[in-house]
Amino acid sequence: MKEVARLSALRSLLAPLKREGKRIGFVPTMGFLHDGHLELVRRAKADCDVVVVSIFVNAEQFGPTEDFAQYPRDLERDSRLLREVGADVLFAPPQEEMYPAPTQTYVEVPALAARLIGKLRPIFFRGVATVVTKLFNMVQPDRAYFGEKDYQQLLVIKQMVADLAMPVEIMSVPTVREPDGLAMSSRNAYLNPQERQAATILYRSLMEARQWLASEALSPHELEQRLRAKIEAEPLAKIDMIAICNAETMEPAQNSLPQRTFIFVYVQFGPAKLLDHTIVEAHERKGATA
Repeated sequence: MKEVARLSALRSLLAPLKREGKRIGFVPTMGFLHDGHLELVRRAKADCDVVVVSIFVNAEQFGPTEDFAQYPRDLERDSRLLREVGADVLFAPPQEEMYPAPTQTYVEVPALAARLIGKLRPIFFRGVATVVTKLFNMVQPDRAYFGEKDYQQLLVIKQMVADLAMPVEIMSVPTVREPDGLAMSSRNAYLNPQERQAATILYRSLMEARQWLASEALSPHELEQRLRAKIEAEPLAKIDMIAICNAETMEPAQNSLPQRTFIFVYVQFGPAKLLDHTIVEAHERKGATA
């Protein structure tokens, strides 16, 4: 695996491969890798000739009171894991390489980004869309791989690519979970053992929600209230948001459930804010309506 930190070195490395017609797969990350990230690399390896992974903790997507300074970093460990899984190139630029001057140009996807996480973290998706655009311009991949755990982020990136006619195919990979169901996340490292155990309520409550919908005809409000009660029964859980939405648009469900119902939970355990979701298709629930 080649490791580069400068854009000039990255382009010099990739240019001859592109001329040879090699298919470039790309996995953008913020590092402190877990098996969810590595599954993205495995998928890219299966599809592409060359796999590039970036590691960059992007300050532009963190608000002033958020955890940018505390975000876990371990480049040596990450490099070892990427070598073991067969990545070809690690691009780990310093801040001054990604943002050599104060940013004056941003990429935004207003409608999708204004909902759910965007309500709680107003600059988050602007920062994500901007840095992903820059990375796409730097790597110029044929395919880029994103996890479905961050589902709203995935929709934002797909919309951005479509709207701006970017020549990259966005590939989504299902959420990778721990044996007890907790979605893998770099922020899980913040949890102490009690918080880690408490956090399993997210997956358990989502799976119970699926069972409710399979056996009962519930309104969005009734579903949300049941979920809230379930999660609030865990003393270490502090709910930031529970939402029942259209899985295509992120629009809140009103009087009835949409055909594809997105059930979203965003909950704090100790210092960590964790998100999870499930999507329930119309045929999976009782009394489905449009």
